[in-house]
Amino acid sequence: MDEYLEPVHEPAAGALDPRAELSEFLRTRRARLKPEDVGLRSFGRYRRVPGLRREELAQLAGMSVAYYTRLEQGSGRHVSAEVLDAIACALRLSDAEHAHLRHLAKPKQQKKPAVRAQQVRGTLRTLLDTMDGFPAILVGRRSDILAWNRIAAAVFGDWAELPTQEQNWARLVFLRPEYRDLFVDWEHKAKDVVSQLRMDAGSHPEDPRLSALVGELSVKSEQFRRLWATHDVKDKCHGIQRLHHPLVGQLDLRLESFHQADDHEQMLVTYHAEPNSPSAEALRLLASWGTDATRAGAGMPPARTAWGASLDLTRADELLGKDN
Repeated sequence: MDEYLEPVHEPAAGALDPRAELSEFLRTRRARLKPEDVGLRSFGRYRRVPGLRREELAQLAGMSVAYYTRLEQGSGRHVSAEVLDAIACALRLSDAEHAHLRHLAKPKQQKKPAVRAQQVRGTLRTLLDTMDGFPAILVGRRSDILAWNRIAAAVFGDWAELPTQEQNWARLVFLRPEYRDLFVDWEHKAKDVVSQLRMDAGSHPEDPRLSALVGELSVKSEQFRRLWATHDVKDKCHGIQRLHHPLVGQLDLRLESFHQADDHEQMLVTYHAEPNSPSAEALRLLASWGTDATRAGAGMPPARTAWGASLDLTRADELLGKDN
């Protein structure tokens, strides 16, 4: 199955290097598999590398060791879909990982970085405004938060008070300590954010803003550096999001996401609670307060929150019918 690998050119300044990204992605995928996981015998008690050796993967994928080694080292492009499919099968990649491999191995050729500005259609903004009962957020490339409805601001914070550059899930999760308190399983949320950034990096390696974001987070957050080095990718579509809201307490929400038909890079994310549950009642209460939720009541010493306003916890308990 060996093919001719054409030489590659240097990446544009300020861009991520697809060759290095491809090399590290394949290496980390090999490292997570043992020979016995793929039906191979493990010879020798001691192995110099974790996971599969290159020759073992080449055997599984039906190609020469020299060819696979050149590919993993980023020495060529124009690899056929059949070769990539064989490697994906041998590495037992998920659908998201398979798509990421194709983006890294066969990037779109551009003369210079030309990243299209992210635009939100007016009808989408109208749709968000009509969603009164549950949080809804429109997320774009680089985990940028492009638009949201009123109850999303009450649940996650009034992002309108932040500079546009700071309206970004990666910056919020890794650089703002209050979001560690908001997400019950912060580590899981952090992994989701990084894995989706990895997908973006494979699709848009020449995006200078993405490269700058990765560089900034790598400098400022040790946790980001650790997760970025895993090269894990995931296109999250649904799941459970557990929050500890500073006003209403525990929120157990179901997350659903929908890619836009005319712009696959934009994703509408919604959060809803089980009917008649405590979380549903808490959402109803937050919806009634809107962006003023964190300004309810007065009389107790204010607690500074991620929402940038004073919060009276005693008054909140009274409104929720809780005992002090």
